[in-house]
Amino acid sequence: MKIVYCILGTFNSGGMERVLANKSNYLAQLGHEITIITTDQNNRKPYFPLNHTIRQIDLGINYTENNNTGLIKKLFDYPKKQKRHKKLLTDQLNKIKPDITVSLFDHDVDLLPNINDGSKKIVEIHFSRFKRLQYGRKGLWRLIDKFRSGRDLATVKRYSKFVVLTHEDKDYWGELDNIVVIPNSNSFPIFEPSLLENKIVIAVGRYDYQKRFEDLIEIWKDIQKFAPNWKLNIFGKGPDKNKLQFLIQDLGLSETVSLKDPVQDIENQYLNSSIIAMTSRYEGLPMALLEGQSAGLPLISYACKCGPKDIIDEGFNGFLIDEGDKEKFAEKLLELIEDDHLRKEMGKNSFNHSKNFSEEVIMQKWIDLFNETLSKKI
Repeated sequence: MKIVYCILGTFNSGGMERVLANKSNYLAQLGHEITIITTDQNNRKPYFPLNHTIRQIDLGINYTENNNTGLIKKLFDYPKKQKRHKKLLTDQLNKIKPDITVSLFDHDVDLLPNINDGSKKIVEIHFSRFKRLQYGRKGLWRLIDKFRSGRDLATVKRYSKFVVLTHEDKDYWGELDNIVVIPNSNSFPIFEPSLLENKIVIAVGRYDYQKRFEDLIEIWKDIQKFAPNWKLNIFGKGPDKNKLQFLIQDLGLSETVSLKDPVQDIENQYLNSSIIAMTSRYEGLPMALLEGQSAGLPLISYACKCGPKDIIDEGFNGFLIDEGDKEKFAEKLLELIEDDHLRKEMGKNSFNHSKNFSEEVIMQKWIDLFNETLSKKI
């Protein structure tokens, strides 16, 4: 098959970029012809390595150059960028002549159904139905987010297939006849789980509003009182780094909480840890929990929309905590820290449960979906 993926860029270290790299590499190794079309790559290298047979094309639209501009300029510039984007994307698809074109719900999502290049169009979403409303923006931006959230439903109906990550999220979209659930797979194979003996809790994600690491840092203030020898390592980058660093200092946690840059060998960091924690406001299907699970770590997370409830079996491989309940989160995290038997039992359950998300299992679902989509008449 000829398969094209459309995304803003592959230069970020985020979960979506990792998932795309893993899927593309897997399909390329099977002999499929894979092309990744980006809009904002700007000659930057992919953060995650790609198979040498994968072709990369950047259209140079540069949507992100307007990130820090005002609303009026964005409203004026965006239609012009969309018009140029559609023309250049149409030209490329007509040259490539793919069998399947996949949108990762980026700036191309409204354009692809109107491009008649002969390929079947599939859209996959890496966040939940209500993500736009969970940004927490106020005023006019809040109204815009509500409008765009409503338009999302009309958009996905125009695709041959619409892929969501969780059964929880599927229910939020209502009765759609083209909707399919395919979770992300494990990012990497781990054959021997963590021994869960190092006194380290790990968290992974972007330093921003979504991940709500300020809650985790405040929770750690209580943890440190009872487990002063344990450390919290948070791996990521993002706009809230300075704010989080100031919070760590203000709470007197500089000796036990560290903000660390993303690393290529994150699997070794999981294996060097004993618990993974997540305090997000919203998710799609959190890669950090999947990765921590594959390393055999017990999981503790806010029960946010969406994803944690599809990964964590309460009391079996971890704990689900009501959103914002920092006291309960601290209580259960401390229970995992202090009870070696419980921590290791949950860790063993995590490792075994991770097999349900193996790359072979998940990628076969994608291949079946592609074949099914192509077998139907246009």
